[in-house]
Amino acid sequence: MNHRLRAVIFDVDGTLADTERDGHRVAFNEAFAAAGLSYRWDVAEYGDLLTTTGGRRRIERYLRSRQHSADEAAALATKLHKDKTRRFATRIRTGALDARPGTDQLISDLRAEKVATAVATTGTKDWVLPLLDTLFGLDVFDVVVTGSDVTELKPDPAVYYETLARLGLSAGEAIAIEDSANGVQAAQAAGLRCVAVVNGYTRDQDLSGAVAVLDDMARPGGVGVLRGDPQLRNGLTVAALRRLLVA
Repeated sequence: MNHRLRAVIFDVDGTLADTERDGHRVAFNEAFAAAGLSYRWDVAEYGDLLTTTGGRRRIERYLRSRQHSADEAAALATKLHKDKTRRFATRIRTGALDARPGTDQLISDLRAEKVATAVATTGTKDWVLPLLDTLFGLDVFDVVVTGSDVTELKPDPAVYYETLARLGLSAGEAIAIEDSANGVQAAQAAGLRCVAVVNGYTRDQDLSGAVAVLDDMARPGGVGVLRGDPQLRNGLTVAALRRLLVA
């Protein structure tokens, strides 16, 4: 097997940017209010709902739990998700969201070392592309695959298979960076080694499939290494990712 690091594949939500608590959650609540619904997701409840990947599926699951019929929940979820996506895109344009510390530098260093950078997310392209463009510029990613490009969402590995196919690489030539159990499971199922960079919502999830678990990508003074080589306290670097590919 070829163990040369030729690509790093990033998840988006919670990985490249802290989008969930003060981004998606707020937009979901705005969509509920605009539709005349009394539902509001607080910070804790939203964390529980994140076990369902895909915003439309998340809404549908919630509506079913509130005694909406299957047909009603499906139709209403589609309508609400469309409005939520529009509202979230507006938040992106106003600069309400930031990249996680260290992401810009890591992407820049990877490109300088001729390591391809890719995105594999189950988010829809309607907000993923504007977010990536606003925070990083789309030209820094060689491949971007979203939930609009595959039929099965994480923890299914479909998005990773598609990303590897577009990169023209085998799983042994790339490493994934995720933040959640669903993401780690998807990467692992595709044969990829995966680093988990957790946030407040995912810190206590089962990330046993990851080769290392950190509490941030990088930051001044170092990061917390929840599992893995203590040297990773210096943060994710190109050299560190090369070591993790063969660890």
